[in-house]
Amino acid sequence: MNLTLKIWRQKDAKAAGAIETYQVSEISEHMSFLEMMDVLNERLITEGKDPVAFDHDCREGICGMCSMYINGEPHGPDRGVTTCQLHMRKFKDGDTIHIEPWRAQAFPIIKDLVVDRTAFDRIIQAGGYVSVNTSGNSQDANAIPIPKEDADNAFDAATCIGCGACVAACKNSSAMLFVSAKVSQLALLPQGQVERKDRVLNMVDQMDAEGFGNCSNTGACEIECPKGISLENIARMNREFISASISKG
Repeated sequence: MNLTLKIWRQKDAKAAGAIETYQVSEISEHMSFLEMMDVLNERLITEGKDPVAFDHDCREGICGMCSMYINGEPHGPDRGVTTCQLHMRKFKDGDTIHIEPWRAQAFPIIKDLVVDRTAFDRIIQAGGYVSVNTSGNSQDANAIPIPKEDADNAFDAATCIGCGACVAACKNSSAMLFVSAKVSQLALLPQGQVERKDRVLNMVDQMDAEGFGNCSNTGACEIECPKGISLENIARMNREFISASISKG
């Protein structure tokens, strides 16, 4: 498979970026997208050129680091996968592939395709924790009865890997799907009740302070989320926020 790659190159946060064109050949349809990028970078290094910088770690769809905007879609033209899980069989011989970083004010570009997503970390620090004592022997699994529906919804919300695809997909660069997933997974469980009201208020305030936009109500975030986080979490967060605001006010 021979491909034309149009990749955003940017030396650092202060430099002006631009699209540069590269040709890659003999790409197997069984390669992952990142393996294809490795082939390009190996060639660039051999030629004494600066390789394309991109985030990656586990390459198993777990860490959420491999954030790329591919042909206008976060993580590319597939559903329920991260970039590292995207395979080259989704493309055709002779295709031109456009590759860009996440585009959001709250995700400033560090270099090439790498963006600074520490805004997510600060949102988590603002309230994404519980005060349950975890020292000593762990509790039995059935020590605190939890309704199955609540447990299932909490686990579904907890699958969020914080990749930022929801932000990249949203025309307002909203982080509400991410924040609502973190609020939901704790608000639904008994262990999360102590900070329940402060959590949602603090995390939403931090989200706004980081410069993320409001929900656009288009649902693009759920469609592009590699873990299929439901929009129902945003509705739950809004209810939690209103309830907490009234009780605190």
